[in-house]
Amino acid sequence: MERLCTLLADRLNPGTPLTDRLFDWPGDLGPRADSVPLRLAGALHALRLQDLAGLAAVYPPHTPDDAILWAAIDRALTDEAAFINAFIDSPPQTNEVRRAATLIAVSHWLTNRYGLPMRVSELGASAGLNLMFDRFALDLGATRRGPQNPVLTLEPDWTGPPPPATPPRIIERGGVDLNPLARDDPRLLAYLWPDQPDRLGLTRAAIAAATVPVDRGDAIDWLEPRLPYRPGHLHLIYSTIAWQYFPQASQDRGRALIHAAGAAATADRPLAWFGMEADATPRGAALTLRLWPGDLTLRIGRADFHGRWIDWTAPGQG
Repeated sequence: MERLCTLLADRLNPGTPLTDRLFDWPGDLGPRADSVPLRLAGALHALRLQDLAGLAAVYPPHTPDDAILWAAIDRALTDEAAFINAFIDSPPQTNEVRRAATLIAVSHWLTNRYGLPMRVSELGASAGLNLMFDRFALDLGATRRGPQNPVLTLEPDWTGPPPPATPPRIIERGGVDLNPLARDDPRLLAYLWPDQPDRLGLTRAAIAAATVPVDRGDAIDWLEPRLPYRPGHLHLIYSTIAWQYFPQASQDRGRALIHAAGAAATADRPLAWFGMEADATPRGAALTLRLWPGDLTLRIGRADFHGRWIDWTAPGQG
């Protein structure tokens, strides 16, 4: 992917409707905004995954020289311009299963604290793969969390104490996305790069096990009717690298609704709001947990945006 991006930077030129669009993109095309280079790389990988444009012959495991690789990319940009144009209309959806490592840890911590069955609501769920996090295992070397026969096993570089051993019991799960992806959509694997076979393998395993449909809609509109409490249950609301992309007005409304619901929480119907989201610190994403009753804000660590490492600092519970 480094070679591919370098070739695109060095050799891509305007002159066709597609390349003119790329060079004249309105607004910020960088990684903190529209991520246009990422969209283009994803579109090319989606072509390769569908065995189109001859890219299978130049993508891993093949190692062509730069001239051969660029000839194939240049041809794809011409022959598949309509597909690429349509693909880059949509923002990237990474569908990173490894982020579920943070959800496994948080759900064990919450279950140890409250001892209650859990309802979960994922905002920005894409294809819903991480809604199945309680079926994944977390292997920390000397410590393992998750079911005996997991769908897949995550092995992040972990620092800090292990999460409690108390397993979560999820009785209801739901997710929402403005553009939920079907599990056969090529975009579901397109942003998992071809030279990362382990990452592709984890995602394919999660796709095979996914059973919960993701609702299409605005995240905050969807969440509002889910906020009323059920006695004897913990409601966990969470997002992983999604909340930060919601419009500011939606963030403000969502925060107000969650805070109002939190004000009505009691010991037998608590509310938890977890976010794995970017902040002002450049290294990774912040792991933040809000808890009600009590209106507690806990900074429980940081994690790599793709779940490769986790620095866990959640307080112990005895």
